[in-house]
Amino acid sequence: MGRTSSTPIEHNWISDFKEITKMRLALSVVFSSVAGYLLGVETVNFTTLILLAFGGYFMVGASNAYNQIIEKDLDALMDRTKNRPIPAGRMTVRTAFIIATIFTVLGITILYSINPQTAMFGAVSIFLYTCVYTPLKTKTPLAVFVGAIPGAIPFMLGWVAASNDFSIEPGVLFALQFFWQFPHFWAIGWFLYNDYKKGGFFMLPTGKQDKGTAVQTISYTVWTILVSIVPVFGVTGQLKLTIVSAVIVFGAGLFMLYYAIQLFKKMTEKSAKQLMLASVSYITFIQIVYVIDKFIR
Repeated sequence: MGRTSSTPIEHNWISDFKEITKMRLALSVVFSSVAGYLLGVETVNFTTLILLAFGGYFMVGASNAYNQIIEKDLDALMDRTKNRPIPAGRMTVRTAFIIATIFTVLGITILYSINPQTAMFGAVSIFLYTCVYTPLKTKTPLAVFVGAIPGAIPFMLGWVAASNDFSIEPGVLFALQFFWQFPHFWAIGWFLYNDYKKGGFFMLPTGKQDKGTAVQTISYTVWTILVSIVPVFGVTGQLKLTIVSAVIVFGAGLFMLYYAIQLFKKMTEKSAKQLMLASVSYITFIQIVYVIDKFIR
């Protein structure tokens, strides 16, 4: 009987912990970091790989917890966020702050044990996301530009962890995920437009669900595709891509571009959601292609 009554409490605590750190998002970020590491390393060091995964998770979890502390009042106004642990009253700000602080210390310490540059980029990511991007979301659509910087760091962070160097290779990985952020988040901003409006968030470049936003979404999708195939030309140092893989990556980009064009044509929330799903599939798929290409060529 005692076990039965305690199960919901345990379940809720675990669920709230997952939500305050946005576990699924954090794991996707870890995936990007691991992909970057595999691209940059000559011989896989599994200890470093595990440290990178845990350090990356702690950094992202900290950023998400700080974000929910800052936006707790606005989260209470929006349907998609009103049931988060803090606005729903299931977790205090103090508890969330303790989690965020512990995660920050653990994350920076673990990444520093890999090398100082990795820790520095991780710290920059937390600072930009928490102290710049989050406050700007209610001020200007340029917040997405700022948010794209910490959002693009994980892919290149893995390379830096592997090489202890920031050069052309991690720069290209950063650029790829940087440009990808825009169609991805504008798609989210489009189909959640009315909900974001309740919280006073400015997520779309024109501030509206209009042709201007759709055109910019297409434009940044094209830039993403172009950056993704640059390594095939042999101008990006040790980051290379075979012709076959470049064709596959290019085809995946056209798949995403198709949905960006559909958004322009239909201007519906459904088409925006389809683009968002296509963008998530795209970035995961091409990272896998990049890694496979390295190890089979």
